[in-house]
Amino acid sequence: MNKTERQREHFNSIAEKYKVGREEINHKIVKDIIWKRIISTFSNTVPNDYKLLEAMCGYAEGYDIVSAHLEKAPKYYLGFDYSDNIIEDLSKTRPELNVFHADAVTYLPEESAYDIIFLAGGLHHVPDQAERIIKQLSVGLKPGGIFINFEPTHANPFYKFIRDYIYKKNVIFDDKTERAFEINELKSFFKNANLTAISIQNAGLLAYILYYNPYAFPLLNKGNGTLVKFFNAIDSLFVNNKVGEFFSFATVSAWQKENIKVGK
Repeated sequence: MNKTERQREHFNSIAEKYKVGREEINHKIVKDIIWKRIISTFSNTVPNDYKLLEAMCGYAEGYDIVSAHLEKAPKYYLGFDYSDNIIEDLSKTRPELNVFHADAVTYLPEESAYDIIFLAGGLHHVPDQAERIIKQLSVGLKPGGIFINFEPTHANPFYKFIRDYIYKKNVIFDDKTERAFEINELKSFFKNANLTAISIQNAGLLAYILYYNPYAFPLLNKGNGTLVKFFNAIDSLFVNNKVGEFFSFATVSAWQKENIKVGK
């Protein structure tokens, strides 16, 4: 069994637990703050009739996130995932969404078709293919289009050690196929796809550690929304600096495809 197929089987096995965890209130509060902060950096450049491609879509969170923070749904949405269980569930529970089963490693989007490509928490499941996936998906962006990404990262060896240990001990993860990215490694993937950073933010600070993955770390998920917002207020001091990068367990970023101007 190759790594991609192993990941498909693994995610099928945890799909229901993953879905339940994403509905937990503290997780939703943290997620809303993280996405509002990054989307605000480019929201005024997105056309009203934008088209959205969500790669490795899971339960179509990208559709909900982008629609909420742009305050408008896409004119056209396409989502795909390698987990057939998730796609089957989505097709039944949200039939209005255009979703299908596909492998991000081999999927080739229509060229220059989308204003936004959204990929959150998918690349670390296929780390050896991450750069290839970004390059292939970027072909689907219109000039000036935005690639939004959220991935587990580290900027120091101690955090890598902690995460590697967690991946081995927690059944939610598969340490044989998954790994987080060193932050400069992840940045290089987007740069090598000829994308320019709009904003790179340190999303994996205290609130993220405590509340973002309640299905994986239920013992950390203590307190109410007020406490979540308090920790986020502290985190906000470190979202855009090197200190925050050093201590962050995840990175959210927005990248833009060059808007090529044709000469006269």
